[in-house]
Formats: sequence, C-alpha cells, structure tokens
Amino acid sequence: MPDLDVAEEVHARSFWSGVLSFGLVSIPVDLLPAQRATGGALRLLDADGTALVRRYYCPLENKQLEPAELVHGYELDSGKLVVVSDEELAGLAPKKSREIDLRLFVDRDSIDPLYFERSYFLVPGAESGKAYRLLAAVMERSRRAGIASFVMREREYLVAIFAAGGLLRGETLRFAAEVRSATDVALPRHESPEPRVLARIRHAVEALEQKSFNTSELSDPRESLSKLAEEKYRRKRDVVQAGEGPGDSGAQVIDLMEVLRQSLAESGLAKATATTRGKRAAPKRSGKAAAHRPRRTARR
Repeated sequence: MPDLDVAEEVHARSFWSGVLSFGLVSIPVDLLPAQRATGGALRLLDADGTALVRRYYCPLENKQLEPAELVHGYELDSGKLVVVSDEELAGLAPKKSREIDLRLFVDRDSIDPLYFERSYFLVPGAESGKAYRLLAAVMERSRRAGIASFVMREREYLVAIFAAGGLLRGETLRFAAEVRSATDVALPRHESPEPRVLARIRHAVEALEQKSFNTSELSDPRESLSKLAEEKYRRKRDVVQAGEGPGDSGAQVIDLMEVLRQSLAESGLAKATATTRGKRAAPKRSGKAAAHRPRRTARR
C-alpha cells in the first residue's frame, strides 16, 4: 500500500469520494480516472490565427442565439423533437449519494468486455486501508467481480469492480440497450473451409503468436502531431498567441523577422540586420487594428 504522503497526494487528485458498501461493510474510497490525456488539442483558427468560438445559430430566423434563448429537446426515434424543461430534467436526476452500492458478486470472466465503457481506480479513503486490502484479497483469490451502482455528476452509473495486485479497479458498464448482440451483425452463411485454407490461416496466426500482450509496443498516432507542433514551435514557424476567451481582442500574429531585428539591435548587432531586410516578412498588424478587427465565429 502507498505511504502516507503518496496517499494524501492521491486523495488530492481524486474527483469523487464516497463509501463502497455491501451488507454491513462500508469502506471509504476515492475515485481516480485510470486513463490520462496525452498530447494537445487541435483548435479551429481563422486565417489570422485567432481562436474561434462556438455560437448557436438559428437558420430559420437567420440570427445568432444567446444562452438564455436555448432549451433542451429530446429526439424521438421518429425524428420528432420534444422540449424538456430544466425543472423536468432536475426531477428525473437520480438522488445525490456518496455511496457505491455493491449489489452482487459474479465470476469476473463472465462479464463481456464489450460492456466496458471507462476505467477508474478505487483507492482506499481515510482509515480504510485494512478493510480495503481484505476485500481486494478475497475478490482476487475467488476471481470474483462486484457489480455496483453509484451517482456521479447527476447521473447514475453501473460499474463492475475488479481486484488485481491488491488494487480495486472499476469499469463503468454500458446498459443492455446500448450494446448490439451478435445476431444484429449480418454474418455470411457458414460454409466449411477448405483444409488447405484453414492450415494457411493457422500457420499465419502461429507466426505472429506471443506469450503476452505488451502495451509498450503500441504507439499513439497523435504523438506524430505533437512532435510536429513542438518542432514548428522550436523553429518559430506558424506560432500564434492564443486568445484568452470570447471577450479578448483576438490572437496576435507574431512577426518573427521584426522580433529578430529588435533582438539584434538590443545586443548591439543592428548592422547585421541589413542583410535580412530584403527578405520577405509577414505583414505586421498594429495593436490598434487588431483590437478593432471583428471576431469570426464558428457557427453550428
């Protein structure tokens, strides 16, 4: 189990705290996401580098809508929309609770991974280390998983709880209506394969066989985008300063040649800039003009 300092740091990073309960047993736990975001995000910009903001637009009245004019609409299978008020949504929201209600235990291999949605770690809360370790040990030795429900952010989740290496892990589950069955997939009619074709496929599978799955061999395609952006930033190419929000005056386009000239002048090497003045530089936009330049918005 982690030491006190590590436990305090984990508790500080948790986004949900509650009690895992079943029968007469209650174990305080903290919830942490098992995944972490990697890389940056792509933003939509206009041609001058200003970050765009999303606005809601009514095509019938040909106007932009303010937040106070927006209402929720539930789309039926027929495509018809039914307006649902905020009060009605609040009435349907599950009762707030800090309890993970562990309803039953099942064979952990009986849960189809097709139902898994998102992974979380359940770490022991305040003064629950002993009970936590005992529950994890019993579940791991018996190869059982717990099925529980809990409320988070005004939504009720169904979760499968597994134990491995003394740590409890939760997998939020999709509901039955959200998962297609095998009969929903149109498979071709079954025909007996030719022995030579079957042997060729079996040999191809055996040639790629390994004893275990090594996740370190998987590379995230987004890493290439991150490396490209970092390299362009290092070379000072296409770098813009992102705006602070809808109320700011927009991003400023950096004139790299002008920055270089100023840097050389300040260091007493202004004479060296004479060789660069003939080169093409990006047009400079004055701060006053940038402040009065109309913002462009992305319409939805």
